[in-house]
Amino acid sequence: MALPPISNEQEHAAALDRIELLLEAEPGTPEGDEFDELMQLIKEYEDIHYPMP
Repeated sequence: MALPPISNEQEHAAALDRIELLLEAEPGTPEGDEFDELMQLIKEYEDIHYPMP
C-alpha cells in the first residue's frame, strides 16, 4: 500500500487516529503493513514539524 505523505495537521491527526486502530495488527498482514507505513509517514511529518532539540 502506498500512502501519500502527511501534509497538514488534519491528515496528521487522522493518521494518529488510524494508528490507534492498528496497534494490535499482526506483522506481515495488510493491517500490519499499513501500521508500519503510517508510522513512517508520521515520523517523517513530526521530524519536520515537531523537531526534537
